[in-house]
Amino acid sequence: MTLSSRDFPTDQHGWSELLPTRQQRQSIQGRVRARWVVIGAGLTGLACSRRLAELHPNDEILLLDARLVGQGASGRNSGFAVGVSHFPGIFKAHEKVNFARVNRINQAGLSILDQQINILAIDCQWDTSGFHHGAADIASVKEQKYFMDYLNAMEIEHSSLDQQAMQSRFGTTLYKAGVHVRPGALVQPATLVRGLADGLPRNVRLIENCPVLKVQSGNTIKLQLANGEITADNLVMATNYEAPKLGFLRRRLLGSTLSGSFTRILTAYELASLGSHKSWGIISLHGGGATLRLTQDGRICLRNTAEYSGAALLSPLELKSRQTMHRSSFEKRFPQLAHVPFEYAWSGVEGMSGNGMNFFGQQAKNIYLAGGYNGSGVSRGTAFGQTLADYASGGQSGLITDCLSSDRATWLPPRPFLDIGAMLKISARFRGVGLDR
Repeated sequence: MTLSSRDFPTDQHGWSELLPTRQQRQSIQGRVRARWVVIGAGLTGLACSRRLAELHPNDEILLLDARLVGQGASGRNSGFAVGVSHFPGIFKAHEKVNFARVNRINQAGLSILDQQINILAIDCQWDTSGFHHGAADIASVKEQKYFMDYLNAMEIEHSSLDQQAMQSRFGTTLYKAGVHVRPGALVQPATLVRGLADGLPRNVRLIENCPVLKVQSGNTIKLQLANGEITADNLVMATNYEAPKLGFLRRRLLGSTLSGSFTRILTAYELASLGSHKSWGIISLHGGGATLRLTQDGRICLRNTAEYSGAALLSPLELKSRQTMHRSSFEKRFPQLAHVPFEYAWSGVEGMSGNGMNFFGQQAKNIYLAGGYNGSGVSRGTAFGQTLADYASGGQSGLITDCLSSDRATWLPPRPFLDIGAMLKISARFRGVGLDR
């Protein structure tokens, strides 16, 4: 099946909306031959392209994106670069080796990002002091104990916080308990990906607004574009939840649509009501709870919806409807800021697998893929991208072994059973969420 540009819709919302308008700088037409092509200029594709350029300095690396950089999932998340994954429920000692493996990948991604942000001097509100996990209701307070058991067993740097400490830091009485985890970072994600894109090596050619409409595999790989065709020796798929559109990971990967809102920039008086921390992030210990940020430029960002809509962004009318839930969650946490309006709203799609596993490795002859980050794409996607370049170039390393060791994702049923199952899975995420939403 051949796609069209309409199969890759976008809008101007998200963190990119807070930035100057990005201008497309290159296009591609006619027939082109390339040794390496990377599809997807999000965090995975950017990391992969940079590493390929280093490994193959005499080759041009083509990096294609269906949208402008920052309009995809890498610019539509809450800006948490996870260093330590949260595995819900009672700590499972027999899984300790696997937990350590996942966290090694996360922290490799953090290290790569930290290095690139410093080398390229990207002003993206990068904060490596970690972030917080909060508990507001009975289920999440119980989960805090399990999480602490896990952190202790894994010897991960953290500190436990009671209700008074949470109020002192964040200016809200809603959270009964919390945990600060040191390995982790906060970021303005659209600024990050734009900075990484603008600082790519000279032998990477970035083409934006260039959707790939069909991939033909075989002895040679052919990519059909709207105005041309690329013949590639090697192809890297860094398209996350959109891989099935191009014939990869069908019935293995789906997209959950999230939404959130930004306030206007708060006044000094309003900021003073938010406790001692001047910028912060809170992830709920309940899987369906709200995610919050106080950004370095003084906005609160709140995300508290997730739903299945076929991996589509929300329409303006749908987004307006979801804002009533954002508003309720915001005022529940910060009644002293009930007068503060939302200035922007956004939706984005999270790539998910049925059992929470990721994808990494070779899909067909000279075709490689990484994706399915289940909410940890900033750090893990970066690590997977760089490591996939090493793997596709014949390298060997402990990180390659770690990335290849994920369990295979479970098979997903065909539609309409897929739609029903996905809706049930995502709705189950909110079971017992209570005050944490």
